[in-house]
Amino acid sequence: MKNPTNIKLLLIGLIAVLVSPFCFGQDSRALDQRVEKFLQENRQQWKDLNVPYVDGKMIHDIIVENNYQSALEIGTSTGHSTIWIAWALSKTGGKLITVELDPSRQKMAIENLKEVGLSDYVDFRLGNAHQIVKEVEGPFDFVFSDADKDWYIQYFKDVHPKLKQGGRFTAHNVLQNISGIREYMEFVNNHPDYVTTVDKSSSSGIAISLKK
Repeated sequence: MKNPTNIKLLLIGLIAVLVSPFCFGQDSRALDQRVEKFLQENRQQWKDLNVPYVDGKMIHDIIVENNYQSALEIGTSTGHSTIWIAWALSKTGGKLITVELDPSRQKMAIENLKEVGLSDYVDFRLGNAHQIVKEVEGPFDFVFSDADKDWYIQYFKDVHPKLKQGGRFTAHNVLQNISGIREYMEFVNNHPDYVTTVDKSSSSGIAISLKK
């Protein structure tokens, strides 16, 4: 006679296998609804150097479409772009390292990410990005730079060895007349290891440099 306990354990295991994908799908949809609701409700509220909604959606889509899983953000602010990036990584199974200099902004970003349920996908680093970006360990397949524009070239140089082939280095505000932007665009457009395009869907502009 078969052991009833073994049969019971077998049945429990079988039920768990059958049910877990459904539960995961439910959790994923619940997270999506939670994030979408938060982003829509706060769409006109973001300030403190945060990206526009359309730019956030664009970087989210790049990550999802290319299945990127290791991201670096230079300039967290209060977390609008961070939410978009972390949301994308929740779909690809990835992780984000985000760097912010201002403690009060970082605190707000941490609270915002916690509110939408994305904290587990983010590693917050507080300090000077000039040093942190040099020291942070890669590799990365996606980078979003939105800190001091006159340091964009140096950020790019520091990240270049850590960026995977097929990865993208994206830089914000490249359509605006800001010190350092023209020099940065000349640099990336002439870099032999990258193909750079500019997304003009918003007035800010995002340079997207694909590593060959």
